[in-house]
Amino acid sequence: MNDEIRLAFAHPSARAEATGDTSAPRDRISLRDYVVEVEIGAFQSERGATQRVRFNIVVEVRPDPGPVDDDVDRILSYDAITEAIAAELSSERLNLLETLAERIAEHILAEPLAMRVFVRIEKLDRGPGALGVEIVRSRAGEGPRLAQAAPDDDGAPTPVVVYLSNAAIAAPDLPLWLDRLQARGQPVVLCVGPADVAAPQSQGAMAQRRIDLLAIEQNAWVLAGRDARCIVTGTRTEIDWAMKHDQMTVWAPSKIVLDAVDGPSASPRDALALALWFAGQVDAARMVVIGTEAPDGADFPVQVLRPEDAADAL
Repeated sequence: MNDEIRLAFAHPSARAEATGDTSAPRDRISLRDYVVEVEIGAFQSERGATQRVRFNIVVEVRPDPGPVDDDVDRILSYDAITEAIAAELSSERLNLLETLAERIAEHILAEPLAMRVFVRIEKLDRGPGALGVEIVRSRAGEGPRLAQAAPDDDGAPTPVVVYLSNAAIAAPDLPLWLDRLQARGQPVVLCVGPADVAAPQSQGAMAQRRIDLLAIEQNAWVLAGRDARCIVTGTRTEIDWAMKHDQMTVWAPSKIVLDAVDGPSASPRDALALALWFAGQVDAARMVVIGTEAPDGADFPVQVLRPEDAADAL
């Protein structure tokens, strides 16, 4: 077996050693064969169930110029690696190992002493062997690394989440309400429930959940057809971008709900409770409900309006 093939399947520590700069060698710390049960994967069979995922990570660190003096604060702790894994696994449900590897690498490289990181992640339960990815990332200027978004000096936007009943969606004053909401200068995210028609029924709970979420999304497109300002968005990235650029959006819930690590307890059939959960996820400043009753359990102000009163109250 030649060296290239041997190194391709070797532990990341061997790969780090083989590709290291001999003129300026670095110290390395590693995590070997760290196995976690996690829900991850793009296939339907991987949803609603956990599988074993193995992590092997090597971090090259910049040696401290002074003596370590047996002081844990002067080194990069092994806990930084396991905490990076835990943080990224808990942030949201992911479909791809590639995404998880990138995020873990970025998390670790935020540590002042970390200079280069090798991340290998493998699924252990998808077949007779281990299926995985390995990436290498370095600090800026020392090799490929994910581009980081520029910090937002104004902080994250705090939107107004507006829940519209079907009567409100159909109301002739809808464009006027949107005018009034936009004039306030806060980002606006609109939420809806399903249309007033029965959704198809399935024997399977997971299948029915998807059907009910899609029913909400169909109605989101009905709202989008009523006013060109209502842009349907389904990912947190799209929503965050829209809020920062003063674009009004309509929430399509499937991806965010299905990918949430700590998902909503509310059924998609309770669309108002689902909208309340979403408002908490985006740190809404307040919620406006037009055409139905107030939701239970809100941790922020909720304004409830009848459609005939909304034009004057917004």
